[in-house]
Amino acid sequence: MNKAFEKFDLKGKTALITGASGLLGREHAHALLESGATVILTDITEESLASTRELLSRDMDADRIMIYNMDVSNLEEIKTVKEKLITKGLRVDVLVNNAAIDPKVKGDQGVLETSRLENFSLEQWDLQISVGLTGAFLCSQVFGSAMSRDGKGGVILNIASDLSVFSPDQRLYRKEGVSEEMQPVKPVTYSVIKAGLVGLTRYLATYWVEQGVRANALSPGGVFNGQGDEFVQRLSSLIPLGRMAERDEYRAAVQFLCSDASSYMNGQNIVIDGGRSIW
Repeated sequence: MNKAFEKFDLKGKTALITGASGLLGREHAHALLESGATVILTDITEESLASTRELLSRDMDADRIMIYNMDVSNLEEIKTVKEKLITKGLRVDVLVNNAAIDPKVKGDQGVLETSRLENFSLEQWDLQISVGLTGAFLCSQVFGSAMSRDGKGGVILNIASDLSVFSPDQRLYRKEGVSEEMQPVKPVTYSVIKAGLVGLTRYLATYWVEQGVRANALSPGGVFNGQGDEFVQRLSSLIPLGRMAERDEYRAAVQFLCSDASSYMNGQNIVIDGGRSIW
């Protein structure tokens, strides 16, 4: 390996990713596999996990990819996965808290009106918070505690969003011919969860620091994934680089934040949004 990249090397390390079957979860897994880590993919659906593993195995060593069903809002399921890994002699060195419910603003899913604050249900609030924020807390509690106990330390990476540092521009979601009280919006939970993850990151960054556990957050901007032309144009006009991110453009940041290349970085929120947050 080129000496300049030695600190990015994760050979011999094990990384656990929550929400690993999602769009960016797969990219985070690819990045860490590329750096040499053994990667534990976790999500709530066995079928999607198997599909993700198969996809990653086309380019990466399948022997370094493991899958476990795990609901991040269920403490007992998290503890069970931890115990299963222990029986296999695996220690989680890197935890990537990526799991989230990202509600899409689509009229055919009935969220034109229910996404609005006035109509947002407590049931949806509780569900989305339990996955996106409580889940990160629980996984950090279980796996972060283990990192802190054996003197080897570790890394916690929380996946936030550019909406952790500014408010959603609800004009992006407007639809012609829809009354004002029915216009779709980005739900309140998304902003609350992502800002909360940054707060959790700062807390964790000092909590186990003497035991060698670092914590940082990555806040990606919008990723192109086949969205409609009108939405893409609207969002791109708000970004100095003039486009949305490609799905693989966060890989290098994940490799940096999860490795010794970032050994002096702690408690930070790294915003990578094409410059949107500076305009």
